[in-house]
Amino acid sequence: MRDWFVRHRIAAGIAAMVIVVAAATVYVVTTVRSQQPAAAAKGAPALTYVDNGGGQNLVTRLDKDGNRSTGALKCLRVYTAGGTTVCLKMTLPGAYSASVLDKSGAEVRSIPLPGTPSRARVSASGRMVSWTVFVTGDSYLAPGGFSTRTGILDLETGTLVETLEGLTTTIDGKPDDRTNENYWGVTFGDDDNTFYATLGSGNTTWLVKGDFAARAMATVRQSAECPSLSPDGTRVAYKKRGGRLGTWQLFVLDLAAGRETQLPGSDGVDDQAAWLDNDTLAYAKARQGGAPTIYSSPADGSAEPTELVPTASSPSP
Repeated sequence: MRDWFVRHRIAAGIAAMVIVVAAATVYVVTTVRSQQPAAAAKGAPALTYVDNGGGQNLVTRLDKDGNRSTGALKCLRVYTAGGTTVCLKMTLPGAYSASVLDKSGAEVRSIPLPGTPSRARVSASGRMVSWTVFVTGDSYLAPGGFSTRTGILDLETGTLVETLEGLTTTIDGKPDDRTNENYWGVTFGDDDNTFYATLGSGNTTWLVKGDFAARAMATVRQSAECPSLSPDGTRVAYKKRGGRLGTWQLFVLDLAAGRETQLPGSDGVDDQAAWLDNDTLAYAKARQGGAPTIYSSPADGSAEPTELVPTASSPSP
């Protein structure tokens, strides 16, 4: 009888160990899967982004089959197009720069930035580069508050415009004589001359259309921030205040028809969306707990957003 009890206790112990190991395996697999980026569907647009996991801010690429590749480049904001990459990064505590890299990864230009990186863009050809930073201490709204500073670099000519505030602006057809202005969030047309940006003054924002060669801008419509021009040049995506709680939401404007389409499920977005192709937008939005996640949405507003990459930001095609 005693031997039977011993054998029974041993068998029970082994069974318990098997259950514990199985449970641990399920937990580990589930945890690892939850930490992996959502796999892109085969044939979906590829994506470059900043991996914010662990605070490393490493630039990562997600290919059309959902495979990731991560290099050593660290950026707070990044954008890649036409063989050119702009990486907004910290060089020293409180000091930042815009590093412009060619397709081999070699740095071809470095521009000191006067504030904290916020937005980055490269034209489709790779020729034009832009950035926006937050600058403290010179706010037009409150002493000690922050404002924005936006610059554009023409890599072909070497021309650098350090701030759009030096360009001529027309508001609703009249010459602009305001002094309390901020510009942010540039996006480029495929002619490497046309661009769109946000103009903010007081409590009003405008979508402005710019001519880089003429150093001139003109307002297109009110209530539009962080524009992003579609690859075919027919639509502009931007965020604006809406909803019952006044949160930012994404909209797509048909430039010819003047018709806006709201993208469902984009409430709370605070990003400059990126067009992955003519039909799909990607953007980062903070999830509960504050970690950013990259989502994609059909540009026609026909469906809810799809999660692409958790704990990531700064998407570009």
